Amino acid sequence: MIDLSSDTATKPTTGMRQVMATAEVGDEQRGEDPTVNRLLQMVCSLLNKETALFLPSGTMCNCVAIKAHTHPGEAILVDRQAHILRSESGGAAFLSGVTLEQLPSNRGRFTSDDVIAAIPRESVYVAPPHLLCVEQAHNHGGGSIWPLEQLSAVCETAHQYGLAVHMDGARLFNAVVATSILAHEYTKFCDSVWIDFTKGLGAPLGAVLAGSEAFIERARRYKHVFGGALRQAGIVAAGCIYALENHIERLHEDHLNAQILGDGLGSIAGIQVEVPIETNMVFFNVSDTGLEPEDFLAAIEIHGVRMSAMGKRIRAVTHLNISRNYVEKAINVVWKVIKEA
Repeated sequence: MIDLSSDTATKPTTGMRQVMATAEVGDEQRGEDPTVNRLLQMVCSLLNKETALFLPSGTMCNCVAIKAHTHPGEAILVDRQAHILRSESGGAAFLSGVTLEQLPSNRGRFTSDDVIAAIPRESVYVAPPHLLCVEQAHNHGGGSIWPLEQLSAVCETAHQYGLAVHMDGARLFNAVVATSILAHEYTKFCDSVWIDFTKGLGAPLGAVLAGSEAFIERARRYKHVFGGALRQAGIVAAGCIYALENHIERLHEDHLNAQILGDGLGSIAGIQVEVPIETNMVFFNVSDTGLEPEDFLAAIEIHGVRMSAMGKRIRAVTHLNISRNYVEKAINVVWKVIKEA
């Protein structure tokens, strides 16, 4: 199976498995796991943050961060395509009791004016916003990247109006590699940020949430409340360290493969590819072929290719288990399916 459904389809490499098997471990909940502690230090250095927490998943990072930044009855500002809004089962409302005010966006990016327009005049009738969330790179936005100046302006505006800023940095390193802008240059505008190791970096489990000492102290309690406290987590953290040391620069390969995939799909009659392709994601529409997304996906899977649907859009994601040869095979399968249709 050529699995382009998500970069979460990656499997740990042989080298990663070896370091995981020999990792030094301790009790993570007590802060005694040396491998976890090393990982946290590495992430803080990369993001220029004071301290950090190791968590099982990125979604838990978002849930913990929102809880630590807000109180029930408040509002958070998110763009209308945000992962927090579209892909986390209403966790922000369920766990933190907050409402989500949607900002209009272009491929997941919005402006300072959009933020200002979403901040209501003080009134007993509305939930006061206390947190702004941004996503870098942006999933539902097509793998899009926030330009540094635009991100800076939006975060500055939020701070001027008394809002904290949280970055969903699940694919932050895709943005870093695509732009050659260091991670801490993006994250210096944010009060909290997390990175995921289970996507393009290829680890089987794990994410790290970083911020100030005061923020992480609040977040630590909610990590426990939400079931995120771990024991000998160094086995997993070792895979994350291996990913940081070996799998960041190679993201260039995924981006190049995504460009080739997008060009190939765009040459097939009836397929409309969303451009520009900025990182490792290719979004496209097959409505002009006469196929519904679910029929298209079922047809290509019969031929050994898996993609995913996001509404009427199809998403194909390249990653470390997708070679150039796999990309070419996937293009040929799609061409065959469309021709038969």
